[in-house]
Amino acid sequence: MPEAHALAIRSLECASDASGGTTDRDDERTCAAVVRLHARTFHAASRLLPAPKRRGAYALYAFCRLADDIVDHAGDAPADEVARRLGAYGRALDAALAGRPEGPVFRELRATIRAFDVPEAALRELLAGVARDLTPTTYARWSDLAAYCASVASSVGEMCTCVFGVRGDDAVRARAVRYARTLGLAMQLTNILRDVGEDARRGRCYLPVEDLAAFGLSTHDVLTRPDLARDERWRPFMAFQIGRARSLYETARPGLGLLAADAARCATAAATGYAAILDAIEANDYDSIGARARIGRGARVALLWRAWLGPVPATSACAGPHIEWPAARPA
Repeated sequence: MPEAHALAIRSLECASDASGGTTDRDDERTCAAVVRLHARTFHAASRLLPAPKRRGAYALYAFCRLADDIVDHAGDAPADEVARRLGAYGRALDAALAGRPEGPVFRELRATIRAFDVPEAALRELLAGVARDLTPTTYARWSDLAAYCASVASSVGEMCTCVFGVRGDDAVRARAVRYARTLGLAMQLTNILRDVGEDARRGRCYLPVEDLAAFGLSTHDVLTRPDLARDERWRPFMAFQIGRARSLYETARPGLGLLAADAARCATAAATGYAAILDAIEANDYDSIGARARIGRGARVALLWRAWLGPVPATSACAGPHIEWPAARPA
């Protein structure tokens, strides 16, 4: 585990209002450090946010990231021990929601919940989704995987919409949340496509069994074949999945225009930057088994610059996204 991240976790676990002697600025810096270490695209995009919203977004990211890392960085710890840690994290959320936050991340989270009316249900949805990774799971169909993605990523889109704000009333906010949840699906599917090899080495395969079978592949292939990217069936399979992810980004795009003007450019930059990972996967000849697609610093700066100079996205008049998926089949 990187040292800076280990320090952030120790700070989270050990600091308290009674003994830590920390200030609000110390808490803010702890969350910012987690974002800077793990979310380079979002860290760049967040510079387009006004300071209070940026601070709130960092608190949400740190909360979500540390929850995810309890499972992803468990190492050789027994499953029941990892479940215990995640349960303790959930109880720390309960305390924060009850007005008794401990540690920098939960103090920042509590302030963010109060300032931006972040719904408790979305926070709990995220933790329930993370808990699904405690045991190896296969997803039979896209609809099954989409439900998982909704819990770990659409929930985050809903939280961020609260912090970003919208251009209108509660009805507009409800529409914006539906679009944001679709964007969360797109981003999580992008994560899955980027991290196929990394996940396989942890004994996980998120790719839908039905989709793999349509291209003559299997979960066993993904988990046991380091050379799978050289199989002639892998490239068209990945092309199909990338097409699905791009459709999700496109479907979510109108929601960017519903966000408050001082946050829409940040959301646009983050969405565009994340979608660019799909281009990087293609540039790697669809090899997400032995390579990890990355967006270079220059590309991130260019995305930020374009978002800053470009127009604020237009407001959408649509009620919300509607998607129907055809069955997976080779081209």
